[in-house]
Amino acid sequence: MKNIQNKWIRGAIPALLLHCSIGTVYCWSIFSQEIADYIGFSKGATEWAFSLAIFFLGMSAAFLGNLVEKNIHKSSLIAAITFAAGMAGTGFFIWYGGNHQHSILALVGIYVCYGFIMGIGLGTGYLSPVKTLMLWFKDKKGLATGLAVAGFGAAKAIASPIMQKLLGDNQNGEIYKMFYILAAVYFVMMFVGHLMLAKPADWVEPQNKSKEEGILATLKREPIISYIAIWLMFYLNITCGLALISQEKMIVKCIGLAGSVGLISTISAVFNAGGRLGFSAWADYYKDRNTIYKLIFILSIAFTVAVMATGGIKNGDGNIFLIILVLALIFVVNAGYGGGFSNVPTLLSDHYGMGSISAIHGITLSAWAFAGLTGNQMANFIVSRTGEFIEVHGVKVNPVGYQNVLYVTLALYIVSLCLSMFLVKPIKEKKAE
Repeated sequence: MKNIQNKWIRGAIPALLLHCSIGTVYCWSIFSQEIADYIGFSKGATEWAFSLAIFFLGMSAAFLGNLVEKNIHKSSLIAAITFAAGMAGTGFFIWYGGNHQHSILALVGIYVCYGFIMGIGLGTGYLSPVKTLMLWFKDKKGLATGLAVAGFGAAKAIASPIMQKLLGDNQNGEIYKMFYILAAVYFVMMFVGHLMLAKPADWVEPQNKSKEEGILATLKREPIISYIAIWLMFYLNITCGLALISQEKMIVKCIGLAGSVGLISTISAVFNAGGRLGFSAWADYYKDRNTIYKLIFILSIAFTVAVMATGGIKNGDGNIFLIILVLALIFVVNAGYGGGFSNVPTLLSDHYGMGSISAIHGITLSAWAFAGLTGNQMANFIVSRTGEFIEVHGVKVNPVGYQNVLYVTLALYIVSLCLSMFLVKPIKEKKAE
């Protein structure tokens, strides 16, 4: 009974507290327009704050993975401090920008605080509980990591209505006050998670001569091509997911559901979180977790081809069958996008063992960093350079442009499936814990 209690109190609950806090980075789109108007810049200029946050999430995870490996208490405390400080700093520079319209200092300050400082908190906060969960739930590693990573995915759905309420309460447009409130709330949540988080008492960290030697020796257990393939298919899955998700609202409007954008966005967030939990828990029943990636890519390819073949985005307005097909694609891609995240640490642990898993997982998250810079921008480039904007029910949309995005994501999903099938070495025997 004590062991069961500890795995939840020392593993699952603190992981949820950390991930449900840092996952709110995805809420940027809720208030980016209001921030842009308040400080006197375009929405496009403020969007870079989010892209930088994702980039530095991946890069901080890559460079600080050894710190997480060595001391989760220090790394989770760093996460709480930097995430909250970045949130509060963002609020300060929004306030400054509101009083000094078109100030470059305000815009750069937001980039530094929301992008760089919060990015450090995101990377260390994301990594810190993952290995601990896998150690507590050795027989259900996928379920455990899926639960925490699902918290990251569900954070937007949970926090969005709260943030919208806070925005509504700021009658004078003082949006910066919301960031001060959020900084305090999330610091408390993450600090409590930091205090609770602990590895099992019987776990002894393997002793390596040096950090670099430990990681390199671990990666050399298998042909390096397997690791490169895992990194690439992780990167491509995120790139495809972000490309479609970034255009999701406009695609929904394009098929005549402008009045349901909020509801569909919430449902897609549920699929994103459900994919993180469902696919990773499902993977526990397979000898080789790479099977789940094959399934994710096959489903994504099948629904993309179906929408392309029917011209679902271009012809969906008023056609119930095509509307359902396009929505199914959005939901499947969201689920696969989430499932790709939650399966990475357990797939890596099966291939390389638990000894240096935080460091290896951190390096792998660098794929997220680069995908954060390429996914949205790729889709925006295609939409702005192909097709034409037309009016559908009073909304300017580019049906051909959105449809063309699918040609690129289809090709990338096919490449990902080939990597998964032919270059990731099958698991013959699980690595010793």
